Amino acid sequence: MAVKDEIEDRLTAAFHPSVLEVVNESYKHAGHAGDDGTGESHFHITIRAEALAAMNRIARHRAVQKALGELNQRIHAIALDIG
Repeated sequence: MAVKDEIEDRLTAAFHPSVLEVVNESYKHAGHAGDDGTGESHFHITIRAEALAAMNRIARHRAVQKALGELNQRIHAIALDIG
């Protein structure tokens, strides 16, 4: 399964978001530090979920990282737009 799909599955299961967009931006980082050559190292995630809305910014980021679990080991960078 592609990392993008795994991200979507985990975040959907954890937060039941009203908006979820996961964009693979790895092509922008080809040849840079953190590029492992898989084409699945850098992602931009936009998520809107009622469960996250009540949290402060740091808590939202921690909740998303926790939901991603060991995927954090396979991803070099994640840009988050959370609400």
